Amino acid sequence: MFRQTKTVFQKLRHVRFSGQQQTWRLRSTSAREKALQYQPGQKIHGFTVREVVAVPDLSLTAVKLSHDKTGAQYLHAARDDSENLFSVQFRTTPMDSTGVPHILEHMVLCGSEKYPCRDPFFKMLNRSLSTFMNAITASDYTVYPFSTQNGKDFQNLLSVYLDAVFFPCLREQDFWQEGWRLENEDPTNPKSSLVFKGVVFNEMKGVFSNNKRLLAKHLQSKLYPDNTYSVVSGGEPLAIPDLTWEQLKQFHATHYHPSNARFFTYGDLPLENHLQQIQQEALCKFERIEPNTEVPPQPRWARPREDHVTCSPDALAPDPAKQNTLCVSYLLGDITDTFEGFTLSLLSSLMISGPNSPFYKSLIEPKIGSDFSSVIGYDGSLKEASFSVGLQGMAEEDIELVKELISLTILDIIETGFKEERIEALLHQIEIQLKHQSTKFGLSLASHIASSWNHNGDPVELLKISDNVSKFRQALKENPRFLQEKVKHYFKDNTHRLTLKMSPDEGYLEKQAEAEEKKLQEKIQALSDADKKLIYQKGLELLAAQSQVQDASTLPALKVSDIEPTIPITPVQMGSAGDVPVQYCEQPTNGLVYFRAMCSLNTLPEDLRVYVPLFCSVVTRMGCGALDYRQQAQQMELRTGGMSVSSQIIPDSTQMDTFEQGVLLSSSCLDRNLAHMFQLWSDIFNSPHFDNEERLRVLVMMSAQELANGISSSGHMYAMTRASRHLTSAGGLQETFGGMEQVKFMKRVAEMPDLSQVIRTLPRIKKHLFNPENMRCAINATPEKMSESAAQLESFIKDVAENKKERKPVRTNIIKKPLDPVDDSGPFRNLITEPNLQPCQMKTFFQMPFPVNFVSECIRTVPFCHQDYASLSILARMMTAKFLHGEIREKGGAYGGGANMGGGGVFSFYSYRDPNSVQTLSAFHKGVEWVKSGQFSQQDVDEAKLSVFSLVDSPVAPSNKGMGRFLSGITDEMKQSHREKLFAVDQKSLVDVAERYLSVGQRTRGVAILGPENDTIKKDPSWILE
Repeated sequence: MFRQTKTVFQKLRHVRFSGQQQTWRLRSTSAREKALQYQPGQKIHGFTVREVVAVPDLSLTAVKLSHDKTGAQYLHAARDDSENLFSVQFRTTPMDSTGVPHILEHMVLCGSEKYPCRDPFFKMLNRSLSTFMNAITASDYTVYPFSTQNGKDFQNLLSVYLDAVFFPCLREQDFWQEGWRLENEDPTNPKSSLVFKGVVFNEMKGVFSNNKRLLAKHLQSKLYPDNTYSVVSGGEPLAIPDLTWEQLKQFHATHYHPSNARFFTYGDLPLENHLQQIQQEALCKFERIEPNTEVPPQPRWARPREDHVTCSPDALAPDPAKQNTLCVSYLLGDITDTFEGFTLSLLSSLMISGPNSPFYKSLIEPKIGSDFSSVIGYDGSLKEASFSVGLQGMAEEDIELVKELISLTILDIIETGFKEERIEALLHQIEIQLKHQSTKFGLSLASHIASSWNHNGDPVELLKISDNVSKFRQALKENPRFLQEKVKHYFKDNTHRLTLKMSPDEGYLEKQAEAEEKKLQEKIQALSDADKKLIYQKGLELLAAQSQVQDASTLPALKVSDIEPTIPITPVQMGSAGDVPVQYCEQPTNGLVYFRAMCSLNTLPEDLRVYVPLFCSVVTRMGCGALDYRQQAQQMELRTGGMSVSSQIIPDSTQMDTFEQGVLLSSSCLDRNLAHMFQLWSDIFNSPHFDNEERLRVLVMMSAQELANGISSSGHMYAMTRASRHLTSAGGLQETFGGMEQVKFMKRVAEMPDLSQVIRTLPRIKKHLFNPENMRCAINATPEKMSESAAQLESFIKDVAENKKERKPVRTNIIKKPLDPVDDSGPFRNLITEPNLQPCQMKTFFQMPFPVNFVSECIRTVPFCHQDYASLSILARMMTAKFLHGEIREKGGAYGGGANMGGGGVFSFYSYRDPNSVQTLSAFHKGVEWVKSGQFSQQDVDEAKLSVFSLVDSPVAPSNKGMGRFLSGITDEMKQSHREKLFAVDQKSLVDVAERYLSVGQRTRGVAILGPENDTIKKDPSWILE
């Protein structure tokens, strides 16, 4: 997987610091206490302990070591968390854009000395209970992380990962498949034309069909023109065919060496066991080398630079006449200065985050553009950090104005600084992030330290968040102009500044296709007839290898018997506040209180439904009560961990065509701020502000732009939503709320010259949604804070009582389900039901400005509690791993593809960044025939079970415990029953459900494709063209 890494602080903000304790088990000595017993200088299995540091902020002990023989660096974070993580990272600094580190990342996962079968990585997904497995290529490092809650599984995965990175096979055939190759379009027909194929080749074409990724690529290469950052580590599609297999093997030999490696482990498993296994299975076989992979500093410019690039126009842009982007980027300092990085990331947030920030006021509110540029703020992912600010969705004639506004805003910040309340709000957010107990905490730590450690920064320093906060407060106290001086130094006086304009070119895609065709012809013209014959032979050999059943017996595997037979019970108490039902769940939330409220949509007139996502997006952002929108944003940052409203469509677990529709209110706060949080909700219920058209237009433009930008990275989700639209009663509403219909609706709203109609609509929606008559609440908090939380909730319900009104549901076909399954006399959920729905089959094609396709076929099946649901879940996983992966990715060259069984009773096939379209539909059908033929083993079924259980048993954070029951009515008993059905699935039941639900003639299906112009589909009248 290729990613352009983003800022340390953004990770800090979005990943959520401080972690969960999934298992609150009593221990004689905790993992963090044991780790404190290590001594600097102590020798353990070929490693020497360098430093042992308690990090109370994050409830962990950090142990730094180095490997005596090779110099490999090691950091262990000992913490009482059963979700243990391993990662190994190499500094990978390419000097061209052939994508060598990215293709290598794919290839090391294609077989190794100890595990020579093809694709052990994908096979281990089904032989383990991992909670995370991946590999990521950043601009200057490649990292291989996994996590699991099972000790035996950890050893298995560690063995596979170590062998993969240090002793990979790197076969030429894998290079053709994963990197690039010239091959006949139809590999079985030597007369069919030669084309470029390869998984990474197609992946990167997909990546750069996204204008956001394109802008990031150009900004980076032009701001750092003199070192590794000027090239594309993931691969420039037209440069990828210049890479040879020999060059790739050489890159591995120089970069994938322990002397260039950084190991990180996290969790409650003993460090000695990890060190022993790493030493025995890998490091003892190496001697120290000088890897020479350091990145030199970028020479500083004497004067600022300007540049211009082009991109593909976006047909779904809020205003087609305004598609220019302007971005100004500044080169800052070395990221290994931890406190400076911390200060600059805070400064970045003060400058650009939220409606109180100076750049929001100067760039967003005048509505010159639709939103900030897609690259925005502090980026600490490269050796030297950068800061970017700019606008997208603007007219050509406003470019000079925006440049001027950016300069003026910087001068204004130097003059006036920041209000103390804004700084406090930001530090409050850090306090909340430190207390929030999240899952995947080890992964967030690995991500947080990766960039700085990659350039020899001290990873332990990065973990001492409170020390940095104290140092920051002290710096401000000693010098009230501390931040203004930073702004002057890094922005006003900085001559290493790039101003980049990106504008749409109607002929962009055509030029890209022409350039690819030219490259292809150059390659073809250099071929003799013998070469072409060899290409055909190699194509057949690759196809044969891809079609061969692999012997995976050398790979380690857990057994189904390793899976816990029962789930732990999550106790909840049912109560009420006023007449509103409340679910209380006592959890170790570390001083935070989590509040949710589900409000029904049943009384909302049908014509207002399409506005619901917009209502959710703006209702907490336009002001309320005595607060204008800026004051509201400020109070939310000062008093809460965030407040949001989201649309919900929850399928019934027992019958098809029955669902609950509503909106979910979510917020959290430190327990000392409970009254403040509920006062904010009271004001939003009682007196939200909807009448500020200027503010509404800003939010509409930002929302429409965000939706349009998201299609190229989430096209498979849009395809699945559209394909399932007419299969169930909830399908139409899912398309209205979250499908292409919503994207197009928001584009229409953004184009309205007058928003007064929308302003009149929002209060009408509010009357129906924020009605305590149709509401239920949930609180997750510590036992000590539960009674105070209940009292504050009671007070909130009293405050909003005036909104209570009995209204008639729009649809009469309502069924009632008790909130507490064991108490029929208590409160109910009101679900919509359409027992006489006639599902209809439809094929839809959306022509998009991408060079790749997103393909989906969806089939109506059964709800969660049905006997066959478990079989269909395991079937989807088995079909993905044992058939579709080979057809769609290995043979077809798509980045991904598979099958998925959804909770709403829809079985979905999908492909992602796929060079093929209708051919992929036939791969889906072949997958069904493969299952029906019964050509799979009990081992295949068991592996699919492991894969499904790794998802079913993935850790749940304290804040989310009991939420399945609260939202969907799925109790622990129902989950246990589902678990037993999963255990009981066998070969016969898989063939049976494939025949009964997925066979041609049996199924009710929908199909959707998003992709480039397609003549085959255009000529086929069975397709609807959008």
